[in-house]
Amino acid sequence: QVQLVESGGGLVQAGGSLRLSCAASGSIFSINAMGWYRQAPGKQRELVAAITSGGSTNYADSVKGRFTISRDNAKNTVYLQMNSLKPEDTAVYYCNGRDYAEYDYWGQGTQVTVSS
Repeated sequence: QVQLVESGGGLVQAGGSLRLSCAASGSIFSINAMGWYRQAPGKQRELVAAITSGGSTNYADSVKGRFTISRDNAKNTVYLQMNSLKPEDTAVYYCNGRDYAEYDYWGQGTQVTVSS
């Protein structure tokens, strides 16, 4: 089992920045990739950014150039630095961990609200 705990959400004005953190614990040796997803009201959950154990990254087109995903293996933590935030970035952000069997673990979610 893997436990994921997010932190760092909040309310920010458009153009501002936030950094989300996701601390992993448990059987973290089984985790291959970690990522961030988000879900806005009335919309499906979507991938925002992901990073593999080898450091390869992948971003949604809507956040490229504004968001950066990184991981600190010593702290078992993944970060999402969000810059130039827009009102359309408002959503609940979920940390995801995928193991080598492609089983998904999820955090509880953290609210990000961007005011115009």
